[in-house]
Amino acid sequence: MTFNGTWKITQNENYDKFMEKMGVNMVKRKLAAHDNLKITIAQEGDKFSIKESSTFRNIDIEFTLGVTFEYALADGTELSGAWTLEGDVLKGIFKRKDNGKDLTTTRIVQGDELIQSYNYEGVDAKRIFKRS
Repeated sequence: MTFNGTWKITQNENYDKFMEKMGVNMVKRKLAAHDNLKITIAQEGDKFSIKESSTFRNIDIEFTLGVTFEYALADGTELSGAWTLEGDVLKGIFKRKDNGKDLTTTRIVQGDELIQSYNYEGVDAKRIFKRS
């Protein structure tokens, strides 16, 4: 269960541009860039429990691979979609409820880093976490 553990944000790449494309206002983007996000992941077979804690919110998320569920981003954007496991890549494809556009997210563990990548309307971003 490669993803198991607690991960602390260390780096953002193109995250401001991604959030801008998502429609997040400048004030929220500036705050989100310094959210001190910590993710705790527990995988048991095809079931995942994730705890996200940041400066702005704490949330528990549970999902089963391949099963659609609903989720809201920290800025309130509501999504519906599912995660799948493709080899060693956790891939989520979510549809925004407000405009029907797709947001794709991947998570992969490389060494002691969890790399979370995003794509929305051609804009790519990464958030890199270290195991803590």
